[in-house]
Amino acid sequence: MDKSLSNYTNQTSPSTNPEKRLLTATNPLTTTANPFTGVVNSAMNQLQQQLPHQQHQKQPLMGPVTNPVAQQLLGMSPNPMHQQLLMAPKNNPMLNSTINPMTQQLNQGERNSIFSASDDNVIMKQVLDTHLPDGTDVDVKPLVHIVEDILRLATIKAAIDEDASTSLVAHADVGKSHQTNTVVMLNLLSHIIDKLACEMSFKCLTGGDGHSIALSLFHTVGNYHWDAKLTLILAAFALNYGEFWLLAQIYSSNQLAKSMAILKQVPMIMEHSAPLKPRFDALNRLIHSVLELTQCIIQFKELPSTYVSYEVPAMARALNIVPTAVYWNVRGIIACAAQITNLTSMGHEYGISSSDMQSWEISSLVHKINHLLEFLRKQLEECHRLIGERKEMDFRNSFNQLFDTVHIDNMKILKILLNLRDDPLPLFDGATKQRVSLEVLRKRNVLLLISGLDMSNDELSILEQIYSESRIQGSRMDTVYDLVWVPIVDPYVEYTDAMHRRFEEMRSTMPWYSVNHPSNIDRVVKKSIGDRWHFRNKPILVVLDPQGRELSPNALHMMWIWGSTAFPFTTAREEALWRDETWRLELLVSGMDPTILNWVSEGKYIFLYGGDDIEWIRKFTNNARAMATAARIPLEMAYVGKSKKIENVRRAIATINVEKLSYCWQDTSLMWYFWTRIESMLFSKIQLKRADDQDLIMLQIKKLLSYDKDGSWALLCRGSQILTNGHGSTMLQTPIDFDLWKEHIPSRGFDLSFKDYHDKLHVAANNCCRFEFPIAAGRIPEGMRCPECHRLMEKYIAFLCCHDQTGLLEPY
Repeated sequence: MDKSLSNYTNQTSPSTNPEKRLLTATNPLTTTANPFTGVVNSAMNQLQQQLPHQQHQKQPLMGPVTNPVAQQLLGMSPNPMHQQLLMAPKNNPMLNSTINPMTQQLNQGERNSIFSASDDNVIMKQVLDTHLPDGTDVDVKPLVHIVEDILRLATIKAAIDEDASTSLVAHADVGKSHQTNTVVMLNLLSHIIDKLACEMSFKCLTGGDGHSIALSLFHTVGNYHWDAKLTLILAAFALNYGEFWLLAQIYSSNQLAKSMAILKQVPMIMEHSAPLKPRFDALNRLIHSVLELTQCIIQFKELPSTYVSYEVPAMARALNIVPTAVYWNVRGIIACAAQITNLTSMGHEYGISSSDMQSWEISSLVHKINHLLEFLRKQLEECHRLIGERKEMDFRNSFNQLFDTVHIDNMKILKILLNLRDDPLPLFDGATKQRVSLEVLRKRNVLLLISGLDMSNDELSILEQIYSESRIQGSRMDTVYDLVWVPIVDPYVEYTDAMHRRFEEMRSTMPWYSVNHPSNIDRVVKKSIGDRWHFRNKPILVVLDPQGRELSPNALHMMWIWGSTAFPFTTAREEALWRDETWRLELLVSGMDPTILNWVSEGKYIFLYGGDDIEWIRKFTNNARAMATAARIPLEMAYVGKSKKIENVRRAIATINVEKLSYCWQDTSLMWYFWTRIESMLFSKIQLKRADDQDLIMLQIKKLLSYDKDGSWALLCRGSQILTNGHGSTMLQTPIDFDLWKEHIPSRGFDLSFKDYHDKLHVAANNCCRFEFPIAAGRIPEGMRCPECHRLMEKYIAFLCCHDQTGLLEPY
């Protein structure tokens, strides 16, 4: 499969959180007001007094990145554009307006967070100074999976659960599944993880503040990229945290664990677990937020640079904020580590009596981390949207190129069209009512019937007759082609139970193959079908040969006009059939009605007429019959209805039958087929680019369609020969005025006398012509000439609702 086509199927779904607004009036780097602001500010003032005076000045969030290796924020390969973004001076508009949107929202008067905006800038300058990557790249995902397993099971619920042993077995199994992929990684990283774990525990026990501990840890992992720094520090915390909860879970059944647990005061802590539960719940919330933010940061590194580069605004904003996110995530980790370390060293009394200051710190960190997570998720969602659009565009371009490539058989093209999701049995055989594989179509001529779920029963009935006739004609015709229904559902409309019932109802009536479910047709395939074959909502019939080459973009017009006689449904075959055609009655009625064909063979005069105005029908049939009697000609009349307003046509049929006005088709599906064939002739000519006025057939087809839109009309034939056709007003007046032109019949004959008089009325009437092309028709000509005066017709945009037709889908 083409690389760009396969890339589309592997697209990762973006992370979304529609319940939240990603940017608020408050900066995500600040938290809500609290009663301990004064205490924190006092501590920070002491910290700031120890720093150089120039560090108090307000700086951009990233600070002046003076270290050349500090340009790599996510551990990706160095990129000139990336370096330009991070090394840009303060007056760079891209850095000021695009890169740093979060800092623009900081309220300079706010001091209601763990640190203020200016403090954050000072802190991040110190953190960035520790960032000295040496090119070491680490695949952190396996390590993150192990850490997640540890922290998922390291809870107070697991410690008191009666089925803890089961959880431990599951944990062990998970560990085995990771082991194969992580042995080499752990050989390289175990030392640094142990070192970080010891350093974190020691500094928490000796009373270090969170910021100084974080800087110390960042120095230890200074040579790693940001995602690896965060993962290593998180793994170190999980090592200590997991050890505590492992002892809590097994000390009652394991003597070694019991002795170790006593040293860490685990039994006493578990005995007082009830009053400690709120503290553990708060830790769990913080750990959950830390893990969510960690995963989000890692996902940025995995974005394909082919589709989203560093100059993409969303990516640039994310890259700028990642160091800040990593720092505050590490602060959250340290807060959790300090809580558990102090609990095991000072006992359960510490946990119960510890100050509200610590509770507030945890909740503030959760709030700050969640704001960062919210911001980064929005950027990630935007990146995924952009990636999706670019992958989709690549797919659509490759889709067209696919048909310009020589293939051994048709399997590659059919798989992309009908089975992009690798369903083993993607087709439903209408003959056996069984699901089948795509192999049944290998090296076969395939006709793809592409439609929505609103094909009319008339369409399905006529198409089934044509298909069945091709099968009856013998074993040769039985192998000429296979028909496959490709149901297209609007990709932006929810697929409902009612739609599925309609799908199954349609599929059950089809004797040919169908795609087993509309979901098998991927959204981008639907769009590509619309691009290449101009499909909107009207059915089309795409023809592919045994090698998958496109023989016709839409052979449905050929099918309606000539049936299976048009095989192999190529453009060349269509042109050949038109060369053999003449403007005659058989072209219009084909084999639809033996009665009319009998009239033709008998050489009778025949009026085909249509419309839904019953008063006009009465006047026309009565006057036409009177004219025939006076002229002593054999005349038959057949009512063929109207292309629209079926209910009006049914009422007209009932009146004609009751009053015996003329012969008419009782089945409205025949009328539908008649008008569909006339329209198909027009579209066939347009598709072949033969819609010019030198083509007699095209000229007469346009007249018929125009008269049908205006109301009533009639067409006079003598046997197979069509003498004239015209608007209802002139075709009615000609028989009424029979006494005015009958004198010419002895010398010129009835045929020419009728035609000459009608043509004179026609010129005087100067009736307007109009055509309507629904947007769902797909192919609409750029311009058309009037079939009467041959001038270019004006183009209008119309909004019509006939109420008896289904609505049209918007173009994709």
